[in-house]
Amino acid sequence: MKLSVRPDLKGKVAVVTGGAGVLCSGFCRALAECGASVAILNRTLSKAEKLAEEIREAGYEARAFQVDCTVEESVKAAHEAVLSALGPCDILINGAGGNDASATADDEFFSMETLLDPEKKSFFDLKQSAFTKVFDQNIMGVLLPTQAFALDMAKKGSGAILNISSMNALTPLTKIPAYSAAKSGVSNFTEWLAVHFAKSGIRCNAIAPGFFSAQQNAKLLWNEDGTPTERTKKILAGTPMGRFGQPEELIAAALFLLDDESAGFITGVVLPVDGGFGAYSGV
Repeated sequence: MKLSVRPDLKGKVAVVTGGAGVLCSGFCRALAECGASVAILNRTLSKAEKLAEEIREAGYEARAFQVDCTVEESVKAAHEAVLSALGPCDILINGAGGNDASATADDEFFSMETLLDPEKKSFFDLKQSAFTKVFDQNIMGVLLPTQAFALDMAKKGSGAILNISSMNALTPLTKIPAYSAAKSGVSNFTEWLAVHFAKSGIRCNAIAPGFFSAQQNAKLLWNEDGTPTERTKKILAGTPMGRFGQPEELIAAALFLLDDESAGFITGVVLPVDGGFGAYSGV
């Protein structure tokens, strides 16, 4: 992996939740290349084990651990396992999260036609359980790992936390109210944590990705013949740089914020990585 930002993380233990996902697997590889011992926490253990093996085959240190970041007991067990295998945590990336189709409406704008169509899902058809699931994934998925692993940092008087927010937190996208609201909560909670830990030697920041084309959103962005969907056309029209972001651009931003030498006086920041999307009014 070509890293434009390469902090020296030798001797540090880095914990990444959702670590085997498309985005966070890149973080895991980069942290390992920078010298950290990486704990890959993932709901599906086999995916984490595969990634850890690939990282070790490349000559770096990584271990896989199973966790459900919405369940307190599971997070505590994962923390004990990491502590036993690698030692106390120095770096925490809260990457677990995501949206759910059950919390997604079919229309950008309310229409009576959708409301009356039993085959479609309007805002009024969204269930409390769907919102709860998305909030648990994104809010509890930050709270519980932070309570577990930041305690290591507090005892040592140093550490860095990175949360994954979204540009949805600043400008909510249509159709996905639960995800947008949850990520807004992640941004706010990042600032709260930064203040709370400011005198304890722990920094807490977040990155807010704009639009990146990956496997999990491919059907939303691209037709079967490879042409852009109407949503992709709207996305790129609203992104001044006129393209999707590259995973390497998120990795560089993350490594910068996690590096105590480069970003030692930066805490409570939610850094957009969005090609200008958040700055563009559309005119």
